[in-house]
Amino acid sequence: MKNPTSPDTIPGFAALLRTALGDHLDPGATGFVDMMAEDGVMEFPFATADQPLRLVGRAAVRQHLASLSGLLEIDSFSDLVVHASQTPGTFILQFACTGRGAATGLPYRQRYISVITLEQGRIATYLDYWNPLVVMAALGASDPIAALPGRSS
Repeated sequence: MKNPTSPDTIPGFAALLRTALGDHLDPGATGFVDMMAEDGVMEFPFATADQPLRLVGRAAVRQHLASLSGLLEIDSFSDLVVHASQTPGTFILQFACTGRGAATGLPYRQRYISVITLEQGRIATYLDYWNPLVVMAALGASDPIAALPGRSS
């Protein structure tokens, strides 16, 4: 029996969110950027110094994602767990992602925790907790700690 949140049944990130948020998400929102409220906020508490900590608005999210396009080849999202929240409209997601660095072929195995707040069926806030060292290693940094901006080797 297949796990309903296995890579076989969740081909992409928008599908993972649709599974996690279900009927709380506007059915007309098809892709991730479309799921964001027009003035939605994305925050990256663990971002490196050369990456934004906060994006405001759907257009800023779209532009940021476009700037990252081609860095990683994503194979699957899996291991979705949705944790209960005591705040109405807020969802805490835990999931995994696998793939590889597009230029390097090095593995990308990331674990995420996302705290998402919905308003009127759209994502008003998205706090994205992930490990930047995993990204840097997939992109070919031989010593991801030394490769952090502001660090000398």
